[in-house]
Amino acid sequence: MTNKAAVGQLMSEQLPSDSRHARQLVRRRLIAEAVMAEGSMRIEDLTARFGISLMTAHRDVDELVSRGLFRKTRGIVTAAPTSLIESSDVYRSTRQSAEKRAIAEAAMQFIEPGQAIFFDDSTTVLQMAALLPAKVPLTAITNSLNLMNALREIRDLTILGLGGHFYNWCNAFMGRMTTNEIMRLRADTVFMSMSAIIDDTVFHQSPEMVETKRAMFDCAAKRILLADHTKFDRRALHSFASLTEFDIVIVDDGTPIIHLERMRSKGIKVVVARTERPNAMA
Repeated sequence: MTNKAAVGQLMSEQLPSDSRHARQLVRRRLIAEAVMAEGSMRIEDLTARFGISLMTAHRDVDELVSRGLFRKTRGIVTAAPTSLIESSDVYRSTRQSAEKRAIAEAAMQFIEPGQAIFFDDSTTVLQMAALLPAKVPLTAITNSLNLMNALREIRDLTILGLGGHFYNWCNAFMGRMTTNEIMRLRADTVFMSMSAIIDDTVFHQSPEMVETKRAMFDCAAKRILLADHTKFDRRALHSFASLTEFDIVIVDDGTPIIHLERMRSKGIKVVVARTERPNAMA
C-alpha cells in the first residue's frame, strides 16, 4: 500500500468522510508525528508522503508553526520538543478516540440538570459536548475555545468562557488572569484529564495547564478525572494531584487489571467505561 493510500485509509477509519475539519486535524497530527520522528523534513517531501498539494502542505505547516510545534526555514520544517507536540490539541484530537467517547459517555451519569460545571481543555472532555443537550439546563465553565465553539448552539446551556492569556498550541486560555476568574467561582463538578498517571499521581508537561486545572479542581465540590488506558504508560514533568484526591476516576476497559485493583485497594472509586470495538470478543 502506498503512503498516500495508507494515510487515506487511516483518516477514513477514524473520522466521518464528510468531516472536513476533523480530517484536516488528522492530517496535521500525522504531519506532526512524521516531522517529530524525522526531526526535520522538506515541505516537498510532505506533499509526496501525504498526497497533498504544495499549497496545502504550506498551509498545514504554517498552522503548526503558529502553534509553536514547528519551525520553518527555507522550505525545511523542524519539530519542536516532543512534549509540546504531544500537548497540542492537533496531536491529541484523534488519539484513542473510541476510548475517549466511551469515557465521555460514562461521565454523563455524574451530571444533573441545573448544575454549574468546570470543563477543562482536554480532548477527552471535549467528547462530552455532543452529549450535554440531554442534561440541560446547565452552566458550562471552560477555558477551552474548542469547547466554547462546540457548545454555542446548545439551547438552555449557559457558557461562561474563561479569558486570559491565549495559548495557540492548545487552543485554550491559561495563566494568572484565567485562574483569578476561576477562583471567584464555585462549581458543582469539574471534569478534567491529564497527560500521565505515575505511581497513582497525575502529571502534566505544562506548568500553565497544571496551574489552571488546579484552580478548577480547588473550586469544584466534586472532582472527576477522565483517563484512557494510555495515560498509565506515559510520563510528564509536573505533578498535579494524587488519584485519591479525586472523587471518581473514569477509565476505559483497556486499562490493565493490575491498575484497577491497585486503585480500588486504595479506596479510589473507579468507573470502567466499555469501549465499542469492531470484532471484539464478548
